[in-house]
Amino acid sequence: MEEQLIRERYELSMARIRRFQDEDTVREPYRSYFKKISEFIGLCGSVMKAVTDGSIKQWGSERLSSVNEKLYEDIVGESYAVSYGNPAYAAAVLGEKLGQLLCFLYAEIRGDIVYAFEGRMLDMVIYNEALIEIYNLFEEDEKPSKKQVQDVLYWCISDYCDVTLTYRVREGVDPTLDFAKKIIMESDLSDLSYLYRFGEYISDEEIKLAAFLNRLPIETIRRMADTFTEGYVKGFEVTGRDLSAKKTVSIRYPLGFERMIREAVKNFEQRGLYVIFCRAAVGSLNRNPAGRAGYCSSSPNKQYDYDHRYDSALFMDKAFRDRKLAVLKTAYEEYRKEAAEYAGPAVVETFGEEGFAPVNKAQAWSFTEKQQKLYLEYRNMSMPIVNQYIPGDETSFTIIAFPVPSIGADFEEIFKETIKINTLDYEKYRKLQQTLIDVLDTADHVEVLGRGNNRTRMHVELMKLTDPDRQTRFENCVADVNIPVGEVFTSPKLSGTNGLLNVESVYIGDICFKNLMMEFKDGWVVSAACDNFLEKLSDTCTETEKQEALEAGRKLVIQEIMNQHERLPLGEFAIGTNTTAYAMAESFGIIDRLPILIVEKMGPHFAVGDTCYSWSEDTPVYNPDGKEIISRDNEVSLLRKEDPSKAYFGVHTDITIPYRELGEIAAVAKDGSRKLIIENGRFVLPGLDELNQALDGK
Repeated sequence: MEEQLIRERYELSMARIRRFQDEDTVREPYRSYFKKISEFIGLCGSVMKAVTDGSIKQWGSERLSSVNEKLYEDIVGESYAVSYGNPAYAAAVLGEKLGQLLCFLYAEIRGDIVYAFEGRMLDMVIYNEALIEIYNLFEEDEKPSKKQVQDVLYWCISDYCDVTLTYRVREGVDPTLDFAKKIIMESDLSDLSYLYRFGEYISDEEIKLAAFLNRLPIETIRRMADTFTEGYVKGFEVTGRDLSAKKTVSIRYPLGFERMIREAVKNFEQRGLYVIFCRAAVGSLNRNPAGRAGYCSSSPNKQYDYDHRYDSALFMDKAFRDRKLAVLKTAYEEYRKEAAEYAGPAVVETFGEEGFAPVNKAQAWSFTEKQQKLYLEYRNMSMPIVNQYIPGDETSFTIIAFPVPSIGADFEEIFKETIKINTLDYEKYRKLQQTLIDVLDTADHVEVLGRGNNRTRMHVELMKLTDPDRQTRFENCVADVNIPVGEVFTSPKLSGTNGLLNVESVYIGDICFKNLMMEFKDGWVVSAACDNFLEKLSDTCTETEKQEALEAGRKLVIQEIMNQHERLPLGEFAIGTNTTAYAMAESFGIIDRLPILIVEKMGPHFAVGDTCYSWSEDTPVYNPDGKEIISRDNEVSLLRKEDPSKAYFGVHTDITIPYRELGEIAAVAKDGSRKLIIENGRFVLPGLDELNQALDGK
């Protein structure tokens, strides 16, 4: 009965929206906006019809490709300059106040692409009906006020939060939602038209990547999949967690890797784990400003994503925060069985895309100071809810990365070298890293100095050992949760940790940060900056323009690295040992194109935010030598015993100083004596000479 009611609402709303095309009851320039959006919804409706009647199965490659192009053409390339999805254009054409709201609506309705391919009529109905209500306002003699339009959007999102947020929770834990899995496991992967059936934007990147994987021997594909799934299993083994008690695992990956992912599904199923595929969120209610989590394609337009990252500012107030928290709790209660059976994510990342240089637009939505506080409060208050149903000390994860074709002409060779890096000798690195840990355990603190233009000067205070024979500070990290091998890490003591962290160039997500600087005092970030906007200024810029560029750089760091937090503690200090990965990156000239997952193994790295053990600090963790890692807490995470909302930030962002920018790492004892570990980018600690062989091309 409910399904029939939804269908009736859908048909009525679609019929009304189609009539926008022939009506002149709305004055310009708004008439053109509503006709454009009506045309787009009509195209999504044709996909919905084909999905519901099954005829989409007969759509061939040419038709699928054509539909995909039409669905995304409005925001791709130069078209975006005159798209209603562009807040600057929308404000210029439709007026600053109404343009911002109608741009928001346009972006939300673009989610219809996903809803149509998945056959989710109710999701389309929600915004269809909101659109009609707003259209009716514009049919009046006087154009509506900003408040009238914003009220329609606010209550649409608030009223249907129990639908949209609940479905998002379900997507993450319910294996019966198998839309993507069916495509991956049942398609003829040699016919690349299968890619269009996901409903994601398909560019040459996905086509070339899938075609390349099709050319690899099945033995290579299985080797890639085995490394991926075995790393996941090892993550449970090294933490002493019981994987046999779990029934599901989610795979998050970029489209194009289906041949490898199919083998990974088989591996997991052999272990009794059913694989969940949750798509990256498309609506502002569920999107994370820090990036996309779930399966997805390359972005059709990164500036579009950047422009809409804070669309939730339209509705973020205290009442909405409280409603969303209540719905989240109810949703997890509804799916508590599925949540309890969930083991955690297995993630494939990519690298090689050209750096994105964002443009800040005044017309784009952004948080006020009050909204930013509410957003952070929601994150802090939602984490204990999620942890109640998916306990952090019962789950694990793994991450692996591969290059994409846009890395350049050497793509295939770089891909093959990456496979080698991802499968380096576990035992060899375990022994080398234990030598390093043994020295670090004799230290009072560690000093890290940059060289050349790198101004790093960090004093990292270490936790105290009470029983050195049975305790250690640093985890010996080989190929488990973070692939490839190659780091030892700890949670530093915050009090006494001071200094400046500087990196000339580093990728965080899609953005390449230039001359990134973060200053620490007693373990907290007290200032942050980057030159991303400063570089764009001319030599004749004014002092005001310079100050504005510096402030824009500071805000970019706060938004993209610190996830809206003005202050964050230092959650991790690590020393990377994977000189093989570094040598490969240098030989191909791609060190500034690598993801943090690999870069963090290529020098010392510092993570701002939570510790590596967040939500599972009370679970004992041991190194292969049998010693317990006691540095699982810091002064902030210990606050969980009083108030978990004060102990966690939901952020853990790694920042690495590559060997070429590194002057010195020294383990400094209580009496001031120093043992050099790295000097001028080379390992000088006795017993680690083998790590320099890759740097020497051996």
